[in-house]
Amino acid sequence: MSVTPSEIIQYLYCPRFTFFELVLGIPQSEEKYYKAMKGRHLHETKTRINKNYLRQKLGVTAKYQEQYLTNNLLRGKVDEVLELTDGTMAPLDYKFAEYKDKVYNTYKTQLACYAWLIEHNFGKPVRKGYLVYTRSNNKVIEVPISHEEVAEVKKAATAIISIITNNFFPKATTYKKRCLDCTYRNICIK
Repeated sequence: MSVTPSEIIQYLYCPRFTFFELVLGIPQSEEKYYKAMKGRHLHETKTRINKNYLRQKLGVTAKYQEQYLTNNLLRGKVDEVLELTDGTMAPLDYKFAEYKDKVYNTYKTQLACYAWLIEHNFGKPVRKGYLVYTRSNNKVIEVPISHEEVAEVKKAATAIISIITNNFFPKATTYKKRCLDCTYRNICIK
């Protein structure tokens, strides 16, 4: 059994997402959200647009597009895996978003997940990742990735699998403001 970066992000937001969606099978219905659909469309078309582009200013010696990677706890598709001149590797992820001088924690978590997958599958260290903000003229932002961030996603993956296999109802998030617009607020026992 393995989980996805999206499931880890949801778990870190509130562990009960895992229970409602993966144990009880109650979907979030994210298809109705414009940005989610636009982001999916972007991922489908960017491969055609970006086939031969090598990010030389980032020190890229090779890139691998649309890499589906797995390990014993995690699985996911990385938009681009970059090989860098210093012998390390880095994930690059496209975001249908504008850059507003801040990298959201969800994006950092996703990059940490990809770092774990890249290190496991390619056997090379990952110290940073890149985000491409398509609504800001494809602005590229470098994001450092720490060992602690990767350890946090490993811990989350283990917890998610435990919730699923043990049919365990976890505590809700301690950030009660998150409950206000939660998909599951009407069925969640607080």
